Amino acid sequence: MTVDTPYASVRRADDADQQAVLDVLTEAFMNDPLVCWLFPEMGQRGRLQAHFYRPLLTHPAVEAYLAGRREGASVWLTLAAGQTPYAEHPDAPEAGQETAFGENGARLPALGQALAPRHPDREPHLYLPCMGVISGRQGTGLGSAMLRHRLERADADGLAAYLEASSSRSRALYQRHGFEDLGEPVRVADSPPLWPMWRPPHR
Repeated sequence: MTVDTPYASVRRADDADQQAVLDVLTEAFMNDPLVCWLFPEMGQRGRLQAHFYRPLLTHPAVEAYLAGRREGASVWLTLAAGQTPYAEHPDAPEAGQETAFGENGARLPALGQALAPRHPDREPHLYLPCMGVISGRQGTGLGSAMLRHRLERADADGLAAYLEASSSRSRALYQRHGFEDLGEPVRVADSPPLWPMWRPPHR
């Protein structure tokens, strides 16, 4: 289904769009503070990002969307009460994780362990693990279009939403769409802050 907004069209991605979603997210987060901390070697960052995002697209509760002319992408998980994404999420500690991600691989499980207890699980909710817009189109309304597209349906269903903002710019965007800080920012060692954020359904 494609929905046209004043800014862009947003449509549900299918299996054939998986690489496009990965490409958009990889390009969008190439200079993100957290991604640069996780994958400091520029020459390897794109490949490692794709390896990081790919398991999200096979999660049983995934909904992926593309916006514009494949210029924005978002990945949402619909989680039941008591369910968290961390068993399947690439942040979770897994055998071979450090090998797969090189010498900085230990940062991923450490980050997952820090974020897991902050993830609310007392009620069903949407989780937005990643949403990005390619660099040349940032600030043009694509992020807002993707948020409105999914949050309007969440509101109709009475569903809350949760995310972790990885930059002050993205945090400000999410605040404009009704998200509020959920406690203090999370840091792991010398990482940049991540802001856990929660949005109750709007009636």
